[in-house]
Amino acid sequence: MPFFSWGFWLLCVAASASARSDGGNKPKSCSELRQLYGAKGFSPSGVPQAEISGEHLRICPQGYTCCTSEMEENFANKSRTEFEGMLKEATRSVQINLTSQYKSFDGYFQDLLNKSEKALYDTFPGMYGDLYNQNVKVFKDLYSDLRRYYRGANINLEEALNEFWIHLLERLFKLMNPQYHLTDDYVECMVKHSEQHKPFGEVPRDLKLKATRAFIAVRSFVQGLGVGNDVVKKVSQVPLSQYCTRAIMKLVYCSHCRGMSNVKSCNSYCRNVLKGCLANQADLDPEWRNLIDSLLLVAERFDGPSNVETVIGTIHTKIAEAISNMQENRESITAKVFQGCGNPKLNTKPSNVEDKRKRVKSISEDKQSVLGLEKLVADVKGKLKDVRDFWVSLPVTLCNDKISGSVNEDKCWNGMTRGRYLPDVMGDGLANQINNPEVEVDITKPDMTIRQQIMQLKIMTNRLRNAYKGNDVDFQDTSDDISGSGSGDSCLDDICGKKQSKSSSTRQPETHPMPKLSGQGVSGNSSILLPSFFILLISLAAVATQYLRR
Repeated sequence: MPFFSWGFWLLCVAASASARSDGGNKPKSCSELRQLYGAKGFSPSGVPQAEISGEHLRICPQGYTCCTSEMEENFANKSRTEFEGMLKEATRSVQINLTSQYKSFDGYFQDLLNKSEKALYDTFPGMYGDLYNQNVKVFKDLYSDLRRYYRGANINLEEALNEFWIHLLERLFKLMNPQYHLTDDYVECMVKHSEQHKPFGEVPRDLKLKATRAFIAVRSFVQGLGVGNDVVKKVSQVPLSQYCTRAIMKLVYCSHCRGMSNVKSCNSYCRNVLKGCLANQADLDPEWRNLIDSLLLVAERFDGPSNVETVIGTIHTKIAEAISNMQENRESITAKVFQGCGNPKLNTKPSNVEDKRKRVKSISEDKQSVLGLEKLVADVKGKLKDVRDFWVSLPVTLCNDKISGSVNEDKCWNGMTRGRYLPDVMGDGLANQINNPEVEVDITKPDMTIRQQIMQLKIMTNRLRNAYKGNDVDFQDTSDDISGSGSGDSCLDDICGKKQSKSSSTRQPETHPMPKLSGQGVSGNSSILLPSFFILLISLAAVATQYLRR
């Protein structure tokens, strides 16, 4: 064996001995690596632990190496699997967080509504007799509408509440005046004058104001948690690029091939690789933060004198108060209706309805667990703040916790050897990877799955901000709102401005005037070229004339 080869082998053995002194469970020698990572049929001539020429390597540095081509391929597959596992574990923790909060709030709000409905069914029969028994459907329809609205159905909540009070007024007025024959036209007249008479007092107006704000807040909040969870799930399924797989392999396992199994990667080197691999994911950050901030704002609406717990949990008491108001002012209300709509005709047939009005105490308001809501809100605020910077902190977190850890930056694996990593660490996001020294990233081709999720976050954030202001929102058209994102509508301006999307023809013409301008330019150029063409013809004719004269 030449002296150089023996010398290199001695260095390899020395490095392996040094690695053993550092401890750890990773393989220390070339032979151990070959046994563990698939160098089947390898029988090097000379010393069993000898390194070989690395000309066959496609990913790792092509110096003398312990790795065969098969080992390098196995390392690449292993690093890809391990990195995908790290990503799934990291995103799974966020999903578990959001899912837990979703279930807690969803269960809490539904429980409030269920308890209110049950309290109404339990107490109203004894309080109002036929006034309730003959109008059960009116109350059931109200709670059904409230529940469907909360679940995202396309229902106008104010109209649903208005309809409830109108139907209740019609039924109660007829039951309170069974001796009269009330036609549909007469009832319609009575309803028109109800705003002036206010048969239920101020309860309908007060409940409509508070209930709409409360239900808008709770359903948008729970929906926002669900959307956040869906975004994380879909983004976690985005596959790694070929260039990323190679860079991860070089980061994690090429040191093994150089006899440095126990040398961890430089932290700054690791961050450059992961910032390149997760560049598209980092572009979620602005809209992800907006979503989290908007959820925190809406959560603030749950507290205060008109908090959602008091409003949703005491709907039945408000209805009872309204009915009591109408009972107590029956004569006055009837007189006002007769004055405005005329005296109705008496029934020719005796009424079978017996007025069983009862003078009972108004139903007491159930005291809900305020501490329970306060604890839920405090908990969700802390959990949401924990994941606020998840996407931009992901490369640093993975490097610190899984790949590099705490290393000596002067004696770490820098992609070529043991030593300091010199290149600067890149910024976050796709646009900042143009000069990434470790991962080849095409900044003109953003991942469309992630761009669609960015658009989804924008839509949900807008709805949350509307909900914070008390404005109603509709969740039925979510798919329509993002239907155009696949055609490139969700690209960032600084990225999509650098290229012409192949699918841009699917957009509205007025948003892309450039093709029209370019077409006009072509037409304009042809008019400029036309005189030149005639000049050329005239010149040729002159030459031909001179030639014929000869």
